[in-house]
Amino acid sequence: MREEQPALLSVAVADLDQWFAVHDAAPYRRRQVLAWAARGAATFDEMRDVPRPLRAELEASFRLSSLKPVARTDADSGLTTKTLYELDGGHTVEAVVMRYSERSTLCISSQAGCPVGCPFCATGKFPFGRNLAVHEIEEQAIASARLLADEGRRLSHVVFMGMGEPFINYDAVIESVRRMSDPERLAISPRRIVLSTSGVIPRIEQLSSEKLPVTLAVSLHAARDELRDVLVPINRKYPLHDLIVAAQRYAKTSGRRVSYEWVMLAGVNDTERDAKELSALLKGKLAHVNLIPFNPVDGTPYSAPSRNAIRQFRQLLVDGGLNVTVRDTRGREADAACGQLHERVMRQRVTA
Repeated sequence: MREEQPALLSVAVADLDQWFAVHDAAPYRRRQVLAWAARGAATFDEMRDVPRPLRAELEASFRLSSLKPVARTDADSGLTTKTLYELDGGHTVEAVVMRYSERSTLCISSQAGCPVGCPFCATGKFPFGRNLAVHEIEEQAIASARLLADEGRRLSHVVFMGMGEPFINYDAVIESVRRMSDPERLAISPRRIVLSTSGVIPRIEQLSSEKLPVTLAVSLHAARDELRDVLVPINRKYPLHDLIVAAQRYAKTSGRRVSYEWVMLAGVNDTERDAKELSALLKGKLAHVNLIPFNPVDGTPYSAPSRNAIRQFRQLLVDGGLNVTVRDTRGREADAACGQLHERVMRQRVTA
């Protein structure tokens, strides 16, 4: 297969229609072939209801995916799988599949690297690469759905919490959500898709007009500007008060509560003061707090709080009137924190 062949899902619909017309194929064949591709066909030959000569022409003209798997790690007795994919041009991104008793969730990347530069995140330790194209985001979901289908499972949930700031690549992310939720493609309900942002306020405001009932997740991590300026540098441009106003406007417009993500860093944002500030910031709002024990990253000064400290912090939030959960931390031994597998492979390439 020649690398210069375009990935099928990267080709504009009008250009595909022209290709099918040139190859004397009925117009409905384009929808048929795209549906096969979006549902995870590994080869064009799997498209059994497509005429064999047309399958051969497709094979000669297109790739089914632009993603090249270059590393994989498994953890949690096989319940967590992280795959590192190489994109056209050489950048790499991660996708993590997490299996639960009643659902299967994909943590998906929207950028190669991340320009936000949160100091506790492994992704930000390497130079920012580029935004992902729509098809590169969708292909992560397709590959994950195929992996799960081989196990008799279905991809049911997608969270944009992998590499990158989704709202800096807003147009591609929104279009990928529309594709993944298309009944003729992966048919994942938008209500089971989470879009995470570090606080790009104009895009939060734009999301309200999309008529997509996705869950908005805000990577908060601090409830006072001076600390958040350090932990989430984009706060210097979009400060806390304005961010909460925008997020709650989305909650009111969509009728869906906002999830506020809080990576717990020992001695940094897990104190009684932090709990009181967070409770005051969100009390009475359509909000849910998701506490995330820090997954240690080499080269950072941060560490995870003890289980007892996490329990105490959670209880303070509950006492403050908030809805709170502690995330089930998956894949610590599998480089499953955002950017860690990428970091390990990049180091190996540098030292090889």
